[in-house]
Amino acid sequence: MNLADLAQALGAELADTATHPSGVVVTGVSHQAAWIRPGDLFVAIRGARFDGHGFIDEAIERGAVAVVGEGLPPRARCNVPYLTVKNARAALADAATEVLGRPSDRMTVLGVTGTDGKTTTSCLALHLLRATGHRTGLLSTIGYELPDGELRQPPSHFTTPEAPQVQQILRDMVAHEATHAVVESSSHALAMDRVRGVDYDVALWTNLTGEHLDFHGTMEQYFADKAKLVRRARHSVLNADDLPWFERLVPLATADGRACTSYSAEGAGADWRAEGIEEGADGLAFTVHTPTGQARAHLPMVGRFNVANALAAMAGVAATGVGLEELVEGLATFPGVPGRMEMVEREPGEPRVIVDFAHTAPSLEKALTTVRVTTDGNLWVVLGSAGGPRDPSKRAPLGEVATRLADHAVFTEEDHRTTPLQDILEEMERGAREAGRDNFVSIGDRTDAIRYAVRAAAPQDTVVLAGKGPEETMERGTQLVPWAEIEVAREALRLRREGA
Repeated sequence: MNLADLAQALGAELADTATHPSGVVVTGVSHQAAWIRPGDLFVAIRGARFDGHGFIDEAIERGAVAVVGEGLPPRARCNVPYLTVKNARAALADAATEVLGRPSDRMTVLGVTGTDGKTTTSCLALHLLRATGHRTGLLSTIGYELPDGELRQPPSHFTTPEAPQVQQILRDMVAHEATHAVVESSSHALAMDRVRGVDYDVALWTNLTGEHLDFHGTMEQYFADKAKLVRRARHSVLNADDLPWFERLVPLATADGRACTSYSAEGAGADWRAEGIEEGADGLAFTVHTPTGQARAHLPMVGRFNVANALAAMAGVAATGVGLEELVEGLATFPGVPGRMEMVEREPGEPRVIVDFAHTAPSLEKALTTVRVTTDGNLWVVLGSAGGPRDPSKRAPLGEVATRLADHAVFTEEDHRTTPLQDILEEMERGAREAGRDNFVSIGDRTDAIRYAVRAAAPQDTVVLAGKGPEETMERGTQLVPWAEIEVAREALRLRREGA
C-alpha cells in the first residue's frame, strides 16, 4: 500500500524528517522492532515499561520504510518518514487493517465475548457453521484454524494476538476461501484495540462475572470494554440470564436499528430457550424453543452450564441464515473442545475418560463436581501440579480437593520443571492427609499414572485427566518433551481393551 494513501487513511501528519512518503510502499505492519521485515511500517507505542521510539533505529536496520507514533521525542532522529497520530495503538490496528486489505469485510464474522464459556461457544459456532456447509476459520484461545481444520498457534500467547497478527490470520482465512470466521474476543483484546478493524456481523455474549479487575480496575470498566463488541456488531446475541448486564446491553445492541436476539437456559423469557434439560453420561439433552419452532437437541458434552453455550452458538449461527433443523443435527456431532471436558472415544464396557485443563483448586472443584452428576460408579482423577516459581501454595489444596471430590486420586507429574517431582507429590499428599483422607496413590510418570487409573476403573466409572488439557509439551526438568494427553488416554484404553 502506498504510504501517502495509508497516511490519509490514518489521518496522520507527516513530521519534518529527512525523507518523504512519495513512492514509499508499505507491505506489513508491526510494533515489535524484532519482527520487522523489509517494507514494514513500524508503530512506536509508548507502553508502561518501554517506549517504542527507543527501537526506531533497530526497526529501520531491519527494513522499516516508515514509522508511526504520537510524536518524536525531543532530539530524536528518524531517517524514514515519521507519521504523527493521536493514538498509536489504534493506528497499529488501523494500519494493519488497511495494509492487509480489510480481510474481515470479505467474510461473515461472529465475535464471542464474556467471562465464561468463550472458547466453548466459539468452538460450537465453528462446528455448526462447518457442519452446515460453510468454509469457516477460527481465532480462539486454543489457537487458530483456517478452513482446513488444522489447529495452529500464533507467534504470541495472548488470548487474541495483537492487531497485525489478527488481520494476517483473517487474511489467511480469506486466502483459503473462508466465507465465515469465528473470533473469540477477550476483554483485553477489545480494550487494547487488538480486534479493532474486525468487521463483526454477529456478537455473542456469554456472561459477565468478576475477573481481570487487575487490568480493568472496576466492573464498570470491565463491562464497558466487553460491550465494545456489542456496540460494533450488526446483530447481537445476548444472555437473558446474565443480569443486570443483559438489561444494560439491550439498548446498546438495538441502537441505530440493529438486531438483537436473546437466549436463556434458566427459564427466562427469551427468543431462544432451553427446557427439559437432561444430563447423562454421554452428554446433554434439551428442548430448544425458537421464534421459528422447537426441537429436541443433543449435545455430547458434560456440564449443565454448556446448554447456555450451545444456545448462544445456535442463535448466533441462526442469525447468519442457518435453520433450526440443521443446527440441531450439527450440534449432535460436536466433537468437544480440545482439552476442555473432552470425552475420549470409548467402546462398550470401558470407563468414561475425560480430559480437562483444570489445574487450580477452584477449577478442579468445578470439573469434578460437574462430572460427578453423571457418574454412576466411582470417580477417578489423575492430576499433578506445576513446578518452578508458579504458585507452589496450590499443591496441597489440589490434593485436598482431589481426594474430597473423587473416590480415587492419582497424583503425578505436570510440568515439574526444575522442582524435584517428589517434593511436589509430597505436598499434594500432605493436603490430602491433613484433611484426613488416604484415597490416593502417587505415580510419578504421567503415562503410567493414566494407564493405572484407566486399567483399574470399572465400566461405570469416570476417569478425569486434569491439568494438561490441550497442551502439546511437558516440561521435565530442563527438557521440553512432546505431549498429547488425548493420545495417551486413547492408548491407555487400547491397552485395557487388549488386557495389557
